[in-house]
Amino acid sequence: MEKHYQILIIGAGNAGISVAAQLKNKDKSLSIGIIDPSDKHFYQPAWTLVGAGVYDLQKTVRDQKDQIPKGVDWIKESANDFLPDKNQVSTLAGNIYTYDYLVVAPGIQLDWNSTPGLLETLGKNEVSSNYKFELTEYTWELIKNFKGGTAVFVNPATPIKCGGAPHKIMYLACDYWDKNGILNKTEVHYISGGTVIFGVPEYKAELEKILLKYNIKPHYFSKVSSINGLDKKIVYEQKDNEGKIQNHEITFDMCHFVPNQSAPDFIKQSPISDPNNPYGFVQTNNETMQHPTYPNIFSLGDVSAAPFSKTGSAIRKQAPVVTHNILQMMQNKSDFKKYDGYSACPIPVANGKLIMAEFDYTNKPSMTFPFDQSKPSRLMWIFKRYILPWLYWNKILKGKA
Repeated sequence: MEKHYQILIIGAGNAGISVAAQLKNKDKSLSIGIIDPSDKHFYQPAWTLVGAGVYDLQKTVRDQKDQIPKGVDWIKESANDFLPDKNQVSTLAGNIYTYDYLVVAPGIQLDWNSTPGLLETLGKNEVSSNYKFELTEYTWELIKNFKGGTAVFVNPATPIKCGGAPHKIMYLACDYWDKNGILNKTEVHYISGGTVIFGVPEYKAELEKILLKYNIKPHYFSKVSSINGLDKKIVYEQKDNEGKIQNHEITFDMCHFVPNQSAPDFIKQSPISDPNNPYGFVQTNNETMQHPTYPNIFSLGDVSAAPFSKTGSAIRKQAPVVTHNILQMMQNKSDFKKYDGYSACPIPVANGKLIMAEFDYTNKPSMTFPFDQSKPSRLMWIFKRYILPWLYWNKILKGKA
């Protein structure tokens, strides 16, 4: 089977559906297809809150069919290969779809099998991850039932979606243990591939205070080599001040693990991936979100190689740029919009307190509200806990925010 669309979209997550909805809002006559095999649509930013016992997991999932914009064809298949010189995408089902314009937004791949021992112990032996829908409630069970000892939180060295998530759950766990008399019996370790706790100096300064408050021991420049759930041991490599790699081992009583991440395999192996990107992300102009070799291909969201922080808030700023620029090309115009790298990372540092980090490509704060968002705020907690989920389901996915 072969079918043609004016605009073909790969991925029915936040990015793909937002662009489809915005395009349809601009011109209902557009022929648009979305390729995605998933039955369910997830609001993943709330999974940290589920893991901390303050949000209902079932409120983070809805049927995918109800999120596809009216008038858009949902092609319930898996994309398999790209032939950009022929404007073709093939699927695992053996079908070929052609397009005038292609939007690539399949999200990011979680490489659970890249860390020896992780798959064997994940979801048991006191090892969990909020990056799996079905494990978020197990995370809360571990936090709630923890009686003291050693807790390890892992942040990989690869790019990841929601870069703050590995330490968000750590702060919420520490807050719970502190309020329940457990923290003073606990040693908390943060194993991170990063060089600092946060890349923007203003937010970094505040988060370093939080690390001290909870007596968290960070291990930067580190990469987990293996994990053994039965023996409760985690092994990691860390670079010393001279750049030499030292091996270390920690025996833990609970571990929250964030896996290595990369572009999906079918993207890595395609001609649209960035040859200079070790994780296979799609080659993308940082401002126009356009492929430099194939100008009728755009990419946004977690799969893009542009150097922004991979968050839903970044997508909210990218989607209007992609929508506008496609419509400009369709009209043979070149008044392109440009994306400035904006992203936001709501970082809960306690139950009821949150730092709303907003920044752009220059790693400078880009604050929306008329107060210092680097300080923990009750108002920002309410915004994260109650307002953002409503905006996502009712405005963002409808192309109205």
